[in-house]
Amino acid sequence: MYGCLSRDSFAGRGWHRQAEGGTDRQRLEVCAYNGTMILNVSSRTDIPAYYLDWFFNRIKAGYVDVRNPFHEQSVSRIFFENVDAYLLITKDPRPLARRIREIDKPCVVHVTITGYHGDLEPGLPDKREVIESLREISSVIGRENVYVRYDPVLLNERYTVEYHKAAFERLASQVSDYAAHMVISFLDDCKNVRRHQAETGFRRPEADEVRGLAESFARSAERHGVMLYGCNEREILAPLGFRDSACFSQKKAFELTGRAFGSWKARNCGCVEMVDIGYYNSCPRFCKYCYANYDESRIAAHVLDHDPDSSLLSGHLRPEDVVKRRVK
Repeated sequence: MYGCLSRDSFAGRGWHRQAEGGTDRQRLEVCAYNGTMILNVSSRTDIPAYYLDWFFNRIKAGYVDVRNPFHEQSVSRIFFENVDAYLLITKDPRPLARRIREIDKPCVVHVTITGYHGDLEPGLPDKREVIESLREISSVIGRENVYVRYDPVLLNERYTVEYHKAAFERLASQVSDYAAHMVISFLDDCKNVRRHQAETGFRRPEADEVRGLAESFARSAERHGVMLYGCNEREILAPLGFRDSACFSQKKAFELTGRAFGSWKARNCGCVEMVDIGYYNSCPRFCKYCYANYDESRIAAHVLDHDPDSSLLSGHLRPEDVVKRRVK
């Protein structure tokens, strides 16, 4: 909840009626803050890999603007003074490893490392470089705040059940010194998956295959001293004895910030409430299973519209935009 301020209140608070790049037609509704928040950076695109300069520029500027993906004229303005922690998610942690000491708040880092090759994940760096960057990040923020994601698990003629069992075992042995947690999930149906299904032949594992994979993953994780969780797979994995946790739990948020946060109702996955500052259809990696790139025809334009000095990840504020301060 928040209460909007009157025009007379603006000057004393140092907030401006006219938003960046705006005109008199553009309305900035500035509202009093009475909450805390965690930023998701990001489940919509790979900010640490492709837009890290922009992220640090926004921290320096003190705020970031985020378009509502369902109503693009609505823009949320988030002030970093109201942010308590970050969840940083990436498949290429090399840029983040070079700048991890600049992160100004507590953070959890998720790095996705799968057994897939360029047929499903074009343009990824050598996984040895990824793991070396993981080591550097872990040395700064601590092993307990690093999660390795082996997801989504999908099957086709190349990536079989036995392939995944061996790949996960090898990965767990390689990252266990740097990451205390590993996360798995199974392929979900989405537009991009359906678009590439005929080309790749991938599919979601059947129930018996899920059981076999999950049990094998659990043995590997235990053998290498890593905590294993499922991402939004509670109904499938709980009967197999998997821990009921989350990618960024309320418990973890309290440990990092000393504050109590609600659960993420939008997803009902067990994660703490977060605010995502990313932008859909803006990741130029083109992974064939990616839910966030649901319209690949728009990616090139969104990448070209990126300005590291803009308050938005892609493009700039427009005269018709309504900018409202996000409070939690």
